[in-house]
Amino acid sequence: MLFDLLKATLLGVVEGLTEFLPVSSTGHLLLLERFFGFDDDEFGKTFVVLIQLGAILAILSIYFGKLWRIFTGAFSDPAPRRFILGVLIAFLPAAIIGAAAHSFIKGVLFNPWVVCFTLIAGGAVLLWVDQLDLAPRFHDATHFSLGMYLAIGLFQCLAMIPGVSRSGATIVSAMLLGADKRSAAEFSFFLAMPTMAGAFAYDLYKNHGQMSTSNALLVAMGFICSFIVAFIVVKTFLDYVSRSGFGLFAWWRVIVGSLGLIGLAIGK
Repeated sequence: MLFDLLKATLLGVVEGLTEFLPVSSTGHLLLLERFFGFDDDEFGKTFVVLIQLGAILAILSIYFGKLWRIFTGAFSDPAPRRFILGVLIAFLPAAIIGAAAHSFIKGVLFNPWVVCFTLIAGGAVLLWVDQLDLAPRFHDATHFSLGMYLAIGLFQCLAMIPGVSRSGATIVSAMLLGADKRSAAEFSFFLAMPTMAGAFAYDLYKNHGQMSTSNALLVAMGFICSFIVAFIVVKTFLDYVSRSGFGLFAWWRVIVGSLGLIGLAIGK
């Protein structure tokens, strides 16, 4: 039981730490499951789905005030209505493609070899973007054009390949389309809310038959760790990337992907 609690704590910390960083939470969890054997347990199939709720609630708690102002302002001000429309436009491509290709994504792309290669490739992309001499035109995530919201949403679909990173895809695309680092990262948070909530609801529906109360303590531990760590990450990430860029996350991806490939090769 103690080992299971430690495992639940580890996965909760990894989920909270990586969900909103451009390093791919799904990729990290898949590698942990592969190398720590968590996927051999039927409970492991539903555990990750449940602890994602902790990360979702963390970002909702941080942005609740701003979300409430946007929602209430939408009744009298066209600007908040336009932003809400923009988030919905950005969310739709992933919702449609994710629902249509769910079986293929889970059955084929959820592969540790794919994760390792995409982690390394994504790290290279982050290093490349960090070196570009971009001239940002947008400094507020709520002021992007509707076409830009749609383009970011299309780029987000790349994150259905585990290891790509949802936040990485949205941040990089937003920057290439004219956003500065801070507004690009903040929009990735806004877009994460409906995207993660939709993915959570769909996975919960698919796996509800495997849910039980027998592992409630493990779920609670993973959930709490995910919430606390995600809360800290979201509170500090915007200031960090504004000052220091994405080099730390790029090299982390390259190191984890490379170690994963070595582990897989030795395991074969």
